[in-house]
Order: sequence, then structure tokens, then C-alpha cells
Amino acid sequence: MLDLLFETSWEVCNKVGGIYAVLSTKAKTLHQRYKDNLIFIGPDLWTDDNPSPTFIETRTPLSAWLRKAQLPEGMQVRVGRWDIPGKPIAVLVSYGSLYTYKNALYAEMWNRYRVDSLHGYGDYDESCMFAYAAALVIESIVKWKNNPELKVVAHFDEWTTGMGLLYVKSHLPQVATVFTTHATSIGRSICGNGKPLYDYMQGYHGDQMAVELNMQSKHSLEKAAAHAADAFTTVSEVTARECHQLLERYPMVTPNGFEQNYVPKGAKFTAMRSAARQRMLQVAACLTGQHYADDTLIVATSGRLEMRNKGIDIYLDAVASLRDSLNFMSSKARKVIALVLVPAWMKSPRADLIDSLQADRPHRLFDPVITHYLHNQDSDPIYNRINALSFHNEPEDKVTIIDVPCYLNGDDGIFNMSYYDLLTGLDAAVFPSYYEPWGYTPLESAAFGVPTITTDLAGFGQWVLDRFGDDSDRYGVKVLHRTDGNYEETFRAIAMSLMNLYVMSDKVNRAIRNANRTTSKAASWDNFIEYYDKAYKQALEARSANIKSTLKHKV
Repeated sequence: MLDLLFETSWEVCNKVGGIYAVLSTKAKTLHQRYKDNLIFIGPDLWTDDNPSPTFIETRTPLSAWLRKAQLPEGMQVRVGRWDIPGKPIAVLVSYGSLYTYKNALYAEMWNRYRVDSLHGYGDYDESCMFAYAAALVIESIVKWKNNPELKVVAHFDEWTTGMGLLYVKSHLPQVATVFTTHATSIGRSICGNGKPLYDYMQGYHGDQMAVELNMQSKHSLEKAAAHAADAFTTVSEVTARECHQLLERYPMVTPNGFEQNYVPKGAKFTAMRSAARQRMLQVAACLTGQHYADDTLIVATSGRLEMRNKGIDIYLDAVASLRDSLNFMSSKARKVIALVLVPAWMKSPRADLIDSLQADRPHRLFDPVITHYLHNQDSDPIYNRINALSFHNEPEDKVTIIDVPCYLNGDDGIFNMSYYDLLTGLDAAVFPSYYEPWGYTPLESAAFGVPTITTDLAGFGQWVLDRFGDDSDRYGVKVLHRTDGNYEETFRAIAMSLMNLYVMSDKVNRAIRNANRTTSKAASWDNFIEYYDKAYKQALEARSANIKSTLKHKV
């Protein structure tokens, strides 16, 4: 059992992507074990005019430390609780004053670990200064505790916190370190640049690719942190192989779980599903002027705006294929609504759609494929792909596609419901990922009992295959085989799977929904937290071995 556990991430109290889901759902299980000896550290990006929606500044056991904290001049720290299940202690750090020390820090890390900060650009400096600030907080708290016998683990997530891990490794040898890469920076860059990752994996050299793709700084930092950490982890076997090849160290796999308390039960779920479906049907009607019956099949994809990596391109092509098939059916055949729930550079909700919703008088709007105005509508890849596939949402079309390019946090102006609220109303969710280290979106949809389609290039999809085998009728999740070269085969398989759901009986559909829920429970944090126990134990043992080795050499 640990005496003190720190976890540092850019996404503590800062919802950006999947890591927020990892930490915010894991926190309850960790807090049950470690109580207020669990401390999350995140960036203080908030102001009085724009406060954090999930940080509560309040008195905690760290308040006494804060009054005596020895930190660089100008470095501001706030202590409170993260407003998530478990309500763990959270420390938010400002880091702007630390840029003064940037060059000295970078020089130290070059000399110690050969971290190449010379080629840093974009968010590199900001991430490093935040990570440095987090490390200074850890150092200050550990010194304040003033007990060399404490078992302390400092856990750092993603390359953005690597500089903090290296500082702790150098200045706090009594603290065990864990480094988790949720996706390697160079692997994501390879995929983002349209290069085939999997067929040529054995031919890639991380350092060489970093130079080719101008990723030297992020890659060298991530690689140094991976090698320096007492325990190195990642979230799936898929990414473990990637780490082994590109970072040259094989990590321990700590798969991502899900907190089942997020899922409503019984009558509450039924009521939420009814409300979500009513709202989605209403938005579709007010956008297109069409009538959508209660039995309309509603499907969706979601995630980060990465057309290839997240498989958004394949999803759109699959929906187009389904449309072409269904348009041959009787005019009385039920309709399909296909949603793209992917945040983009959203400007504002459409005023004409708001007016139509408020009046509750559906009529066809101009450009009836999108719910919000975009700053870059002419260059948005999803919007352009929808138009290229000739989606116009005409009355005779059996399939209506709707681009929802905003964060669904309950106040988007159109749906005004959270993502989880809308998730309850779906009949199918599709996540045909090409690059997906874990895949929270398919795990979430399975937990909500939504028939789910994903691929074996997603960590969750591979976990389903390894744990349950390829039997979607029995376990609820359809896992498609995806490679560098089977794009058309994949989107046609998705279209066929959606067609199967379209014609499926209610009895079979209910069985699949129940199977999804059962499968997702196997991926709960109650089951997966044991992997972190092993990582913490490995880190503590490595730290002890390092200390003994150091003392032996001194003697």
C-alpha cells in the first residue's frame, strides 16, 4: 500500500480528450484505496471570468502545506477538489513564471537524458513548463511530509508531463516514478501524415522518423521519460508493440476501465433514452423538414476530429453505402439518422435551427446537414466529405446525416444535453478506428447498452477479442479486422452490420444490448485497477533497487 500517490496530467480538471475519461473514472476507485493521500495535479488554465467547471477550491489536508509551500517566486498554486466521483484532492498550478528557468531546465535535461528541446515548437514549451511546475509541487509536498520512509509514487501521463518525471527522477530519488504513454507522439504523427503504421511497423525507427516528421523534441522527451521511469506503462497490447518499436522499451499494459456508476439504471435509463430520442428526432425534423417516426434507427460516431485515425472517413462512406442500399426499399421503410458527434472549430449554434426548435414547426432549412456554424466551413473535413458524398437529406432519402460539430456538455444551444445523455438514445455506435490506443468511446457505448462496432486496431476492440473471442451476437461488441489496406472491405462490413441492425427483431436487439452491458462490466475499474497495483509495485521495487545500488557505489 502506498503512503502517497501523485498523478499528473494536462487533463486534470481540464476536459480535452480521452485521458480525462481515464483519470476521472479511475479516481473513485483510487480514492477508495488511498483517500486524501491521492493527489491529482493539473494546469491552472482558468480565470474568474472563465472558471473551471470541475475544480472546487476548498480546504483540504494540503491547506497546511500550501501556507508553507516553498516554490519559485511568482508560481501560483490552488488546492481543492476535483468535482468527479470520489472528489479527490486536486492541485492546479500556474507555470507562466517558470519560463525564466526554461533554458537552464532544458540544458539540464539535455546533459542528463539527451532530451532535444532545441527543435521544440507548438505546445512543447507550455507542456514542459507545466510538467516542471507539477514536479516542483511534488518536491515541495514530499519535503513538507519530511518522512524518508514514506512509499511515494509519482505517476505522469503522456509526453506532455515527461519533463516533470525527469525532474523528479533527478531530484527526488526517494520517489518512485510511473510513466504512461496513451499514444506515442511519433506513432500518432506517422498516422496523421497518412503513412501506413502497421504493415511497416518493424521497419520504422523512432528517432529517424522523428527527424523526418519534425518531432525530435516531443519524441526525445517521451523516449527519455519511458526509459527513466521506474515503471513504464501503456493502455493496450496494440500500443505496447508500438512503444517497443518506436520508444525501444516494452511497457506493462494497464488497460483503461470505466466507472459503471456513470450509467443510469432501470426506469431512469428508460426515461433518459426516451428524452434523448425525442430530442434527436426533433432536431432532425427541424433541420430537414421531414417526419421521423419513433422507430427511426439512430446511429452515431464520436471522438476527436481525426478523419483517418478515428475512422470518421470510413463511417461516412459506410453510411453512404447504407443510404444507397436503403433507397431501393419501399417508401414506407423506416428511416435512419446518422450523427457525427465530433467537435470542430464551432462558431455558434445555428440561429435558424434554434428558431425552428423553439417554434416546434419543422421546415426544411438551407444546408440541412449541420447543426452549428463553423469558423472554417469551407475547409472542415467532415462537412466537405458529407457534401462530396452527395448527402442533401432530401425527403426521399432513407438516411439523414447530421454533423454536430460541438462539445456536448449540456449547453451547446441545439441539443442542450450531454454526450452521455444522448448516448442513451442511440441504436448503434460506430468507431472504425485506424489509430486508437484504447478507445473509450466504444467502451462507453457498450456500457450504455448500445450495439457497438469497432476494430481490432483499437485497444478496447483487441481486448474484447482476447477476452471473449469473435462472437458479437453473444458479447454485443462487433470487432472488425482492419489493416493498412482494407479500407473498402471495412466500410462495406460496417454498412452490412448496420443493415443487420436495421432488420433485426426487437428480441435479438435487446439480447445484444444486455450482452454489451455484461461485456463492459468486465472492463470496470474494479477489475482493472489491479494492473495499476502491479505498476506501482514495480516502480517501488525499482526505486529501492536504485537506492541500494547508489549506496553500494558510494561505499
